[in-house]
Amino acid sequence: MRLEDLDYFLAVARLGHVGRAADSIGISQPALTKGIRRLEDELKLQLFVRTPKGMELTIPGRAFYQRSVQARRELDDAMQEAGDLHRGSIGQLRAGVTPLLAEPFFNPACIELLSQRPAAKVQVMVSLNDALIPALRQGDLDFAISSLFESATAAEFDCEPLFADRLYAAAWPGHPLLSGRKVRFADLAPYKWMLPGPQAASRRWLETRFEQHGSPPPEVTIESNASVSNLLSILHGTDLLTLVSEMTLSAHAGHDLAIVPLEDLTWHRQIGVLTRRNSYQSPLTERLLEILRQHAQRRAQVK
Repeated sequence: MRLEDLDYFLAVARLGHVGRAADSIGISQPALTKGIRRLEDELKLQLFVRTPKGMELTIPGRAFYQRSVQARRELDDAMQEAGDLHRGSIGQLRAGVTPLLAEPFFNPACIELLSQRPAAKVQVMVSLNDALIPALRQGDLDFAISSLFESATAAEFDCEPLFADRLYAAAWPGHPLLSGRKVRFADLAPYKWMLPGPQAASRRWLETRFEQHGSPPPEVTIESNASVSNLLSILHGTDLLTLVSEMTLSAHAGHDLAIVPLEDLTWHRQIGVLTRRNSYQSPLTERLLEILRQHAQRRAQVK
């Protein structure tokens, strides 16, 4: 099969007209028609029927078109990758991800990428937004996966939401706030917190909520320079509070962890991808981003 014949077919299928397809490619109509016939002869299929409105795909033609679009796109990627490899630029990508999203979301996508592209090299920075955003800004990362908070609105970044998530206040099940009575915001005052550092988006969100309620900032007893998810066992038998995401709760199912029933301490947030605005993404990076989108879509369907 000649590659140009496939391109002729895709152009006619997309535009529905031989003349417009020929103009878009820059060849004569007879040359394009000859290429289509050559492709039909090779496939032993009729791909189009002529109608008063132009060229319409047959049923086999529609099936071939759907497969061919994807195949041509992957071929373009392969050609680009080969060229980039020749120039020494495609061998690796640089991803940033917040700690809570690494294990349940990024890691499975990375495994899938490496199964498809065994020669790929992936550099991963696992950190909070206060480190990821400057690294992305400076060009040390190709993209970052995180909650889309203040940084996502900056004019220097493109922001692509992937899925919705919630952040909750949590404690061990024997905590006094979980005695069964209705919890008010003022009831939080006596209790101390285990939180990430002051630059973490979740910490800033919590402090904003306290300020909105006219309360002093939460008193932090344990502060982590990363996620607190690895420290959750400290909650057991103490009156400490912390913030956990839906993903953390799922990952710790069966452990002693309970949500504090206070809607004012539920953050409905978006998880997404941040890239520098109008920045070039290599085919390898684009492939990982596409895998992440697919994983996010499957996650939304399960929910």
